[in-house]
Amino acid sequence: MQFTVAIDGPAASGKGTISRALAQEFGLAHLDTGLLYRAVAMKGGDPVAAAQALSPEDLKRADLRSLHAGEAASRVAVLPEVRAALTAFQRTFARRDGGAVLDGRDIGTVICPEAEVKLFVTASPETRARRRWQEAGEGNFAEVLAQVHARDARDTGRADAPLCAATDAVVLDTTDLSIEAAVAQACALVSARLKG
Repeated sequence: MQFTVAIDGPAASGKGTISRALAQEFGLAHLDTGLLYRAVAMKGGDPVAAAQALSPEDLKRADLRSLHAGEAASRVAVLPEVRAALTAFQRTFARRDGGAVLDGRDIGTVICPEAEVKLFVTASPETRARRRWQEAGEGNFAEVLAQVHARDARDTGRADAPLCAATDAVVLDTTDLSIEAAVAQACALVSARLKG
């Protein structure tokens, strides 16, 4: 069975948590595509060469979830050559037998426009900054909020594959939702599409 769930949204919107929960609930493979960009950034050197030589081992680095890695990833993600080098890997993963959930910034619009389910997960910048700050356990809230605003501007303003909801995506605003409620809504959507 080929069944792709494409989940997009800005940093700390809850898309990763929802993606992992969906993968577990429905027995689908999961790919956090942001890790690809974080790994490229943290390898250092020429980002295009790093993207072309990326290996599964690179995705196991302990520092990929740091604030620094996130900032660095958004800087290399604006490079069209880096994005092109990682596109084929993501598309192959998405159409694997048994189905897959991918989360990122351009899954439903660029990587998998044919996905059976498309979600755009969002939340207010303040909510997302608070989540990121608490998750990282470093920095101060004002700095993290400024980083969220700057990252949003880079992600939505880049020329190649800007962050936006696919026209046929279901928008899920998690600002005032518990994670359980957000996951329940996403599961109901996937379940309905699998039955339909």
